[in-house]
Amino acid sequence: MSDCTSDCSSCGKDCKERKASQKSKLNEHSKVKKVYAVTSAKGGVGKSMVTAQLAVLSRRYGKSVAVLDGDVTGASMTKYFGIKEKALGSERGILPAESVSGIKIVSMNMFLQEEDSPVVWRSSLATGALLQFWTDVCWGDIDAMFIDMPPGTGDIPLTVFQNLPVDGIIIVTTPQELVGMIASKGVKMAKMMNIPVIALVENMSYYKCDGCGEILNIFGESKAEKVAEQFGIDSVARLPISPALCAACDSGAIEYFDGDWLEDIVKKL
Repeated sequence: MSDCTSDCSSCGKDCKERKASQKSKLNEHSKVKKVYAVTSAKGGVGKSMVTAQLAVLSRRYGKSVAVLDGDVTGASMTKYFGIKEKALGSERGILPAESVSGIKIVSMNMFLQEEDSPVVWRSSLATGALLQFWTDVCWGDIDAMFIDMPPGTGDIPLTVFQNLPVDGIIIVTTPQELVGMIASKGVKMAKMMNIPVIALVENMSYYKCDGCGEILNIFGESKAEKVAEQFGIDSVARLPISPALCAACDSGAIEYFDGDWLEDIVKKL
């Protein structure tokens, strides 16, 4: 490119030079067909819960599925899937843990002596560890990998989007007024990186009373459809506030949850 500055870190152009210099090589004993990043510009919106549900539903549809826990300093996937074992290795590379239904998982928690030990690292170390989850883990043959991203638009998301072959982004939001601004940041970053936004998920969208069936918009009226239309996002899902789902996550039983809120998105992946 005639206007190239050779600084790929600040460029989202989909050029052959950036592809050649930036893409990290997958472990030679692995084959990953599709990679999806679950993101939000704001923390606390439920990205990890959405990531886990997408993985579980994809597995129920017969796909071979992997989850890469990219939130290195706030890892949670082992908790959702009830994974207790530590990481093991072989001559082929690091071996992922495997859930009850056969979902392959790698998380920073698998490398800690205690699950609740803090990871007090600068971003350079965290991004390095995340890239090793891609290059050094023997994933095997995977149809769909879901990356649970840390919140924001900083070093780690930038590293993932530049170095990993991400096929699409799923943005997670909540119904509050600032959701438009949050979604806008995510969409604009995806555009800079030339990665399509394939779905918008509005978490904590409503609460359905078990007794009378009334729908309560505890955090305000849904803005999912409006935001999706604004940014040209085709697939939209609204997740309720579900005590049963929260209990399943807390007890490591996410694979047994009962809910079809994300099925339309999964069918299109």
